[in-house]
Amino acid sequence: MATFDIKMPKMGESVTECTITVLNVKVGDYIEEDTDLFEITSAKTAATIPSPVAGTIVKINYGEGDTVAVGEPVIIVDTSGQAVAPATPAPAAEKEAPAPAAAPTPSIPVTEVHRGTVERWYSPVVLERAKAAKVSQEELDKIQGTGFGGRVSKADIVRYIEQKKGAPAPTPRAERTAAPAPASSARPQVAAPAVPVGPEDRVIPMDPIRRIIADRMVQSVQVAPHVTSFLKADITDLVKWREAEKDSFKKREGYSLTYMSPVIEAVARALKDFPRINAAVDGYNIIERKHVNVGMAVALPDGNLVVPVIRDADKLSLAGIAEQVARLADKSRKGQLTPDEMSGGTFTISNYGSSGTLFGTPIINQPESAILGIGAIEKEPTILETPAGDVIAVRHKIYLSFSYDHRIIDGMLGGAFLQAVARYLEEWKTNNA
Repeated sequence: MATFDIKMPKMGESVTECTITVLNVKVGDYIEEDTDLFEITSAKTAATIPSPVAGTIVKINYGEGDTVAVGEPVIIVDTSGQAVAPATPAPAAEKEAPAPAAAPTPSIPVTEVHRGTVERWYSPVVLERAKAAKVSQEELDKIQGTGFGGRVSKADIVRYIEQKKGAPAPTPRAERTAAPAPASSARPQVAAPAVPVGPEDRVIPMDPIRRIIADRMVQSVQVAPHVTSFLKADITDLVKWREAEKDSFKKREGYSLTYMSPVIEAVARALKDFPRINAAVDGYNIIERKHVNVGMAVALPDGNLVVPVIRDADKLSLAGIAEQVARLADKSRKGQLTPDEMSGGTFTISNYGSSGTLFGTPIINQPESAILGIGAIEKEPTILETPAGDVIAVRHKIYLSFSYDHRIIDGMLGGAFLQAVARYLEEWKTNNA
């Protein structure tokens, strides 16, 4: 019997293990090439793992909820063609089995990072079919993927090739509609109460990203005692400067200057002033991070959220930060982020002001120790002290909401950090750019 090992893929340079959240197959199942086998999660990364071979599953080494090291065999497939496939209109014998003995086992059996001008994930099946059909890398990058996170599936590349030939495009494979089993990777300390479901209620299974968010939010509030401090900052000078510069900045640099960029710069400067904020907790040890890697929460069209990371933000100019913000936000919405671009953060910023919210109580992105929420910018009357006396003026104000881990950050330190962020924003000078 010739077998092929489906191994846990390497989802990024810093990822050493992943958790299986959904297992779609069982021992004895006959699978076709590109059949979705299982779903995995790591930090805020999720992926559906397809099979690179056809055959019969003879062994499953891990189940739902298991955390598996990268490179470990998860599923073993008999590719000899001796097993009898379930009765289908098309006999399995018509498909010639690959020669597993000569096939090398790749370090990433199902996905790899494309090294072209646009970083995107492609399975070997997709790359093989694209190469055989002489589909250029530029063409491949432009294909609208229907897979998880916008990835190009086998059906997508087949349909594209058929359309190029002028033949009728095959109907895309129907998506699995059965409710996935709840992710067992989360083990809450307090059991959730049973939720009654009425006959007219609609039950919507969480997708992989939403399950990760749910698990990690519960984990965060269970692990870290949260405290949230609020401060209102006067950013009138910053608003005036941006309004005057945004058009010329975009023309000169090629991307927009949003308010997120100066906020990240202010946060990076404050984190250098207060290294205890740029830290993590490991038992009774405090780990102060050397690098200032700022994550920014990005809302996706499907309602989910991802947090790409701007590395060494303290070493970037404002233009450099703005370029990273524009690039990562665009890749986030297109589903093209790599796992490395969503890992390694030391502090996170959440901009709920984009939805008109004034302030909130953001939840820490573990294993970080703090998170900053920025609200909507509003005009309001303000009393200003001048040499001629107090005057009332219209100023641009923004609420800053700062949540932190009370195990290592007390109110005085948290308040000092928040004051520093506000000061850097309020004392904005044009030479900051």
